[in-house]
Amino acid sequence: MAHALDIDQLRTFLAIAELGSFTKAADAVNKTQSAVSMQMKRLEDRLERQIFVKDGRQSRLTEDGHRLIEFAQRMIRLNDETVTAFSAPSIVGRVRLGLPDDYAERLLPQVLAAFARLNPAIEIAVQCQGSIFTGELIERGELDLAIVTSGDCVRVQGEVIRREPLHWVAPANQCLHCEDVLRLALGPTTCAWRSQAVALLDRMNRAHCIAYTSSSAAALIGAVQAGLAIAVLPESAIRAGMRILGESDGFPMLPPCDITMIRAASATDPVHDALCAHIRAAIGNVSTEMLMAAE
Repeated sequence: MAHALDIDQLRTFLAIAELGSFTKAADAVNKTQSAVSMQMKRLEDRLERQIFVKDGRQSRLTEDGHRLIEFAQRMIRLNDETVTAFSAPSIVGRVRLGLPDDYAERLLPQVLAAFARLNPAIEIAVQCQGSIFTGELIERGELDLAIVTSGDCVRVQGEVIRREPLHWVAPANQCLHCEDVLRLALGPTTCAWRSQAVALLDRMNRAHCIAYTSSSAAALIGAVQAGLAIAVLPESAIRAGMRILGESDGFPMLPPCDITMIRAASATDPVHDALCAHIRAAIGNVSTEMLMAAE
């Protein structure tokens, strides 16, 4: 008979995995270090697998420990959604959400569907536009919340909720990166990723031309898959038929992509709080420690 897992133990486990230390995790979950150690011993006993191994004075995750991370995240998320659905009072209202099409492709099917199940009385009106135009709509009070790319000339200050590696991406079965003049598929001139890519190539004196320009991530992805050009894309946008170009291919590392949530000054109702919290929990991966390390 399978053993039931303890949600509190899984929360402690994820804190250790994120912070890399039993001591730091103990502070984060408001427990003593001995209590944390006991929780992990009981978790290993339930799983009948070793999830940590001693490495000098530190402990590191085993292969089974790394496998457990995704399962723990899913179980905690489902637990929290269930508790919220049956304990929180129903919130009624309407939220106007703006985001670029590439984020819409990733957010709408899973994140917003889960939010709708938890909050059936909240209506979400979605507008898909580029980050700059979306930021302008927030400034004018025509949107309540937005997900944008940091650095894209958006004047409204927001909260960085997710950080992803940014990659040079080429067709998997072609050698476009070996051509004398690189053909690039990039966003408009206001796009931060475009500015970063062009600046790096100029610094290297690498000949290039903008062969394809679009504010649509789907269009840029299509250009790569069709073998038309090389693009700059975040990790989560990489699709089948693409390959990542690295330093061994002659392409320098790009700065990471920061995804920011911005909020209109007038968006102060519980419906706005609820959607902000849900998006942060569902796609956020940026801790305070990550932000401080990047500064």
